[in-house]
Amino acid sequence: MAGHSHVKNVMHRKGAQDARKAHQFARLIREITVAARSGLPDAGSNPRLRAAVAAARQANMPKDTVERAIKKAAGAGAGEDYAEVRYEGYGPGGVAVIVETLTDNRNRTAGDVRNAFAKSGGALGETNSVAFMFSRLGVVRYPATATSEEAMLEAAIEAGAENAESTADGHEVTTAVDSFFAVRDALEARFGEPEEARLEWRPSNFVTLNEDKAAAMLKLLDALDDNDDVQNVYANYDIPDAVMAKLQA
Repeated sequence: MAGHSHVKNVMHRKGAQDARKAHQFARLIREITVAARSGLPDAGSNPRLRAAVAAARQANMPKDTVERAIKKAAGAGAGEDYAEVRYEGYGPGGVAVIVETLTDNRNRTAGDVRNAFAKSGGALGETNSVAFMFSRLGVVRYPATATSEEAMLEAAIEAGAENAESTADGHEVTTAVDSFFAVRDALEARFGEPEEARLEWRPSNFVTLNEDKAAAMLKLLDALDDNDDVQNVYANYDIPDAVMAKLQA
């Protein structure tokens, strides 16, 4: 189990599905709100809002909920004023962790994130204290049934993507941040709406954890996952299958 993507990687460890969906919807609504206020409240002319709405659809958020969030964000002075804040630090075993948040109270969020790190044996650091261990890139994912490996590679090259990989699980196209929206739109025009399209932090190396450190790391991820202010978590941990099997036993 490699920790190179966001919080949903550990979702299978908890059984409270209704509560989890509520957390997920709260995060998506915040992203829709910020996206709508960062440009026009029209997904067709606002790339970030378009991506947020697509993510909401993938999560099966009701259409009227999405529309209400956009309308509320478009209202002058209406609703909360969210700020994007990134936190960085080290988790158990020296794992590098990046936490992306959308918050209407920086002091509350900073305190919550700091406590989550401390209780797991980690420590929150300064901005850019671990970001150098990651690459920032755009990622567009399609299910394996969307097209063939050859067609996806050809389309990715034509769109200006950096790389395309296809496996039995699906297709993943990676791009530079500056060309992300152009690549996503080109692929969407050819293959339809992607399964996922987002900017991510990709670690350049991984820290392999033993059973004790892995348990503490998963505890940290759970604590961050329970915080509605937290949008995404990226970390360079690797938990061997044998260790994960023991933790799940």
